[in-house]
Formats: sequence, C-alpha cells, structure tokens
Amino acid sequence: MITKTERWQEFRQKREKVVKRETDEIEKQHKLGKLTAQERVDKMLDHGTFEEIDKFVQHRCSYFGMEKREIPGDAVIIGSGKINGRTVFVAAEDYTVMAGTYGEMHGKKMCKALDMAGRARVPFIQIVDSGGARLQEGQDASEWYAQLFFRHTYWNGVIPQITISAGHTAGGAAYSPALTDFIIQVKNIGYMYMGGPAFVKTQLGEEATVDELGGYELHRRVTGLCDIIAEHDEHALQLTKELLNFLPSSNLEKPLALNTGDDPEPRNEDIYDILPDSPRQPYDMHGILKRVVDKGYLFEIKKDFAPNMITAFARLNGEAVGIIANNPIYMAGAIDYNASDKLARFVRICDSFNLPLVQFQDTPAVMIGSQQERMGIIRHGSKMLYAYSEATVPIVTVIVRKSYAGAQLCMANKPMGADYVVAWPCAEISLVGPDTAASVIFAKEIRAAENPEEVRQKRMAEYARVWTNPYRAAERGYIDDIIEPEDTRRTIIRALERFKNKKIERPWRKHANMQM
Repeated sequence: MITKTERWQEFRQKREKVVKRETDEIEKQHKLGKLTAQERVDKMLDHGTFEEIDKFVQHRCSYFGMEKREIPGDAVIIGSGKINGRTVFVAAEDYTVMAGTYGEMHGKKMCKALDMAGRARVPFIQIVDSGGARLQEGQDASEWYAQLFFRHTYWNGVIPQITISAGHTAGGAAYSPALTDFIIQVKNIGYMYMGGPAFVKTQLGEEATVDELGGYELHRRVTGLCDIIAEHDEHALQLTKELLNFLPSSNLEKPLALNTGDDPEPRNEDIYDILPDSPRQPYDMHGILKRVVDKGYLFEIKKDFAPNMITAFARLNGEAVGIIANNPIYMAGAIDYNASDKLARFVRICDSFNLPLVQFQDTPAVMIGSQQERMGIIRHGSKMLYAYSEATVPIVTVIVRKSYAGAQLCMANKPMGADYVVAWPCAEISLVGPDTAASVIFAKEIRAAENPEEVRQKRMAEYARVWTNPYRAAERGYIDDIIEPEDTRRTIIRALERFKNKKIERPWRKHANMQM
C-alpha cells in the first residue's frame, strides 16, 4: 500500500521534473536576445497571479524514438493570470523544449486555453515561438493546427485575441497569428512565413533571406500583417498591456474609462494654424489629432502600412475610441487599396469591441489609374463601405478640408452611418473637385476660348463657390454643423456623450457576405 507521504514525494518529484528546463537551452534563448516562455509569462502578468494549467501533460507518440523522450509541458505553457487586475488566458510556446515544436498535446493545450478564455469572456494572448510542426507525430500534429484555427474563428469578435510573434512561425502555423485580432511582431526575432529560405530554395529555386520572406519590415510596410512592432521581448509584453487598456474583456462589455486628467472643454487654440493656406499643400494630420485626443496620445495600429490612412486607439475625456484619419502628407490623403483594407479591418475590430469611431476627413479621392484597377480598388474599396454600414457603435466625423466623391462615403458621412458630422469653415465638400468639374461641364467653352486657362480658372472658381463650400452641404442637411476648429475636441466629446447609448437592430442572418 502506498502511503500518504510517498504520494506527496511522488508529486514533488513529478512537479520538479515537468517544470525543469535545460540550462543550455535557456542560455541559447538568452543569447538570441529572447526571454524564455516562463519569463515572458511572468513579466507580462501581474506578479503572483499566474495559475498554470496542464503542466503534467505528456505526448503519446511512440514513433522514431519519441517513446524515449519526455517533453515537459509538451513545449507550451498555458494558464490564466491578470494584467492590470483583469483576467486573461495565456499560451506561450517554449522554444527551450524540443524547439517548441507543435505536436498533438501541444495543440490540445493551446485550444484548451483559448476555449477557457472564450467561455470566461476574457482576452486570450498567445506568444508564438516554435520550430514548427513536430514531424515525428505526423497527421496528429496537423489535426491540432486545424483545431486551433477553428477556435480562433469561433471566438473571433467575442474576446480580444492577441499574438506576440517572438520566434519563427512557418507554414500552416503562420495562419494562427493571422486569425487573431492583433499581431505584435518583435523586431529581428519574430518571423512569419509560409516557407523558409531552405524550403523556398528547394521547391522554387529562389534565393531569399528569412527577412525577405517573413521579417518585420515586410509585414509592417508591405503585407500589413503586423499591427505593432516591438523593439525586443519586454517591449512586446509592455505593448500588449497597453493595447489591452483600450479593449474590453469581451464583446459584452465596453472598454474601461480612465481618468486621464485632461480637460474635456478646452479650446484647441492653435489647431487651425496647422493647415497650410493652400488646399493643395500637404500637412501631417497627426498634428491635428494630437491636439484633440487626451494628452495628445495615439496608440497607432499598422502605423507603417498604408500611412496615407491613420488608424489608432486614443481617449477622449477618458473614454477609449477608435480614430481614423486621412493623412495628406502621403499621397495627398487619397485612399488606395491598402488603405481601404486597413480602414475596413479597424472599423470592424472597433465595432466588435464597442469602441466609438471618430473620423477626420481630408481626402481628394479614392485612387484611380490602371495600377489601382489591377489591384482591385473597387473590391478593396467596397470593404470600407461595408464595414461602416454594418457598424453599430457611435460614429462622429469631422471634415477638416477635402471631402470629395466616393472618398467622403468611405470616411463615414451620414448616409454611411455617421451619427454626427461637422465641418471646419475651410472644408471642401463636393461630388468632385472644382478642377474635375470644370473640365467636364465647361469642356467645350474652355476649348473654344481665346485664353483656355483663364476660362478654366474662372469656371473652377465658380464651381467651388457654388458646390464645394461647407455651407451648401449644411443647407441640404448633409452635415450637422460648421464649427470653429478650436472647438473640435469638445464638439466630439459632447457628441459621443449624446450617442453613448446608441442601439441599432439588424435583421437576422446567418452571416454577411462582404468582398474579401
């Protein structure tokens, strides 16, 4: 008969065994500038709050010598803890154990953590750092990738899902981060690609570096896959905490309000001075945004991807909001296919998690031309219209300068669901710009004139006087007010307060079918 003391001793021995990591592997991780999985979890969560789950899990593969191998925790640490007092669930892949390879039980653990987070209605954070699928386990590993992908989708829009890319993620595994709401990629440490350099060389004969295939510069500027760049592991953990401050624990809640100590009623005395005298001259929209939001702070998402469109979290009178703005310093603020995707995704995330939306319009057009048409600007652009039409959160729009044609629809005017739309006195609100209108309406007159340029300028001025000033839009009720730029902050805050209990009922449907 086994005594109580022997049971206790057995427990202590097994516990020590499953939490032990090879010193050499830990040192390798540190030499690469990486924290271990346990260190990442401990540094991210509030001290003493982490409760590990499934630490005793073991693989059951008996092929290729695996029956002789013990893999502590099956190379992933899962559990729950708190971040700034709020409960979260975490899954951190452990590269110090068999290179963090993904096997059956590894996948099972990650799925369990995500399901627990979903049922508890709290955020899920995964830290990916894996050598890929555990080939010794064959299809048993692949099946649990599929199980994880299904769960990412199942809980999408219900709880926030955040990925920290802190190692290599290759092949099918790379779909897991892409199915989460946000990806924080660690510079020169996190990589995401379908095939690495050796595989690409073997299959395609192409020479490509790991940075070219999946590095942070690729995903921050070209693909738009990465939302935020971290300088190192600890920076990534800090950014995760900051991001969570703008999000609710689930779609059943609103984001927490914080007392930023900022006055909701001050006038933005110098805000109008940011605009150049000429409407054709570019400027950086960040200057306006920082004068409007609390403490001038913006938490930008996809900052370096499609920089002609700004998407950011911020606070207004302590309340979390999503900010969307054209940035005329890039492409004159015109909306291309990448900016369309960036805007649409951000709108849907904000709407999923109950963040009001605030738009700042200054855009001459949705981009045209053969290159844009080949890249599918119509298909991509329709996503913006769809996202705004489906949104049910409060929406406030400020027309700063240009608001032309389809671009004004894509930046949320009243027919597209905006609850309150205001314009600055210098706003240009029109179906098209004066130059375009004059070239069409008065084409014959201009061609026949002795001085065509003089006539063109005269007709442009006439069209601008009749149709592009904000008063015509105000007369028709297309905008709700024309405001002094200095009153922008308090106007938005008061509007958001008025519409905070907004409620829209939608007809039942299985799901919608937006362009993808």
